[in-house]
Amino acid sequence: MRRFDGAVAVVTGGGQGIGAAIAHALAAEGTAVVVAARRSDRIEHVATEIRGAGGKAWAVHCDVTDPASVNDLAKAASRHAGAIDILVNNAGVVHSAPLAKTTLDDWNRVLAVNATGTFLCTRAFISGMLERKRGAIVNVASVAGLDGARYIAAYSAAKHAVIGLTRSVAAELEGTGVTCNAVCPGFVDTEMTRESVERVVGKTGRTLDDALTAMLASASQGKLIHPNDVAIEVLELCDPAGPRPNGKLIKITA
Repeated sequence: MRRFDGAVAVVTGGGQGIGAAIAHALAAEGTAVVVAARRSDRIEHVATEIRGAGGKAWAVHCDVTDPASVNDLAKAASRHAGAIDILVNNAGVVHSAPLAKTTLDDWNRVLAVNATGTFLCTRAFISGMLERKRGAIVNVASVAGLDGARYIAAYSAAKHAVIGLTRSVAAELEGTGVTCNAVCPGFVDTEMTRESVERVVGKTGRTLDDALTAMLASASQGKLIHPNDVAIEVLELCDPAGPRPNGKLIKITA
């Protein structure tokens, strides 16, 4: 038997990058996966790939900043797959600029997607898990949520909020059979990171290689992390036969 046979998971931000890698990894271990994001074409592609490999997957459009959309996700997930055992809060956006050039709209958008979205999705699914006395919530935070860095004040603040939420939810869940943990990767080889590198190039005139090297050095990384490396850690935190930690923060660097 595979590790997660019979389990059902919801993965937000599942249309690309880390979220897509997590969705594929869960499905490969027997999980029925609801892939959620704002880009319907991308989540349909991921769900189709999973089904093509023999897995179970559904694509559900969701804007994690909208309470009504999150409630619709919860209803659709239950309708498609049944009770939800695993929630991976991965939806996120990044913004980089000096603090003086960070607008209020920039700040609100980054906090809304990364922090408020994680809160809304957790709130939508936690009651069912508590009723069944089983479940795993994993939040995809960042090393930026553990340490600050230049030019990412909004993103770092949002990821610090995700870590604070993780710890507080874990404290509420202690002894219930439900767990809440977080992974904190550095720079990952994703479209989001490539866009960040291109912004540095546009603002500084550096080459792509020089811009990437500078970004990695700022996080004390030697190379980009592969999305599958993040997925492996997420699966460990969800494994019903594993150690089942609660309130743990897993730092992932290359």
